[in-house]
Amino acid sequence: MQTIEQRPRPQLLIADDHAIFAEALRVLLEKTYVVAGIVSDGRALVSEAIRLKPDVLVVDIGMPLLNGLDAARRVREQVPNIGLVFLTMRDDPNLAAAAAELKRVGFVLKSSAARELLTAIGHVLRNESYLTPRLRAQDEVVRKTPVQQFSKTLTTRQRDVVQLFAEGCSNKQVAGHLNLSEKTIEFHKRHIMQSFNLKSNADLVLFALKRGLISIPSETAQFYKKTL
Repeated sequence: MQTIEQRPRPQLLIADDHAIFAEALRVLLEKTYVVAGIVSDGRALVSEAIRLKPDVLVVDIGMPLLNGLDAARRVREQVPNIGLVFLTMRDDPNLAAAAAELKRVGFVLKSSAARELLTAIGHVLRNESYLTPRLRAQDEVVRKTPVQQFSKTLTTRQRDVVQLFAEGCSNKQVAGHLNLSEKTIEFHKRHIMQSFNLKSNADLVLFALKRGLISIPSETAQFYKKTL
């Protein structure tokens, strides 16, 4: 029978597109856990999480190519028991509600102290969920929020297309990422623009922001908050 000291340490996979922040997380977390790897985009997260099957994913929600929420959903389809701890700059009850739908999750703000991230990971490893105290005053709102901004108004394929175009990818690049023809991508984009009355690429970017498919730099957050 193994003693506590002999038990293998839980394994984590870090997903964040900011290299310095990701390395800082590695240094912090390796004191307690095994960091199996670091990935810098949502699509790499899906493939590596399915390959490595770590105990917990520590995921930045604002990931390029595929946002953290959608990436986590896809991982859970293949690895149902994996724990999820989401990191974000946005203290948005609606976003927290969307994350909470996945169950056994932690939701922590990037502006929080390091010990809060460790607390969230501990909760998730015990099959519990954790919500940052910054949103606990709104906990009732989080639990009752209908996840309006993150609702299933788009198919999975449409969400992929919207995010990639909003991040500035060309038709050819989107087609490459999704393994589809450029003609198919053009069809999807045209259908989305028509269905949601989007007139320009700027409209498409705002549409993606409203649905949490892309994140924004902190220095422009206030402007977009007013715009949206």
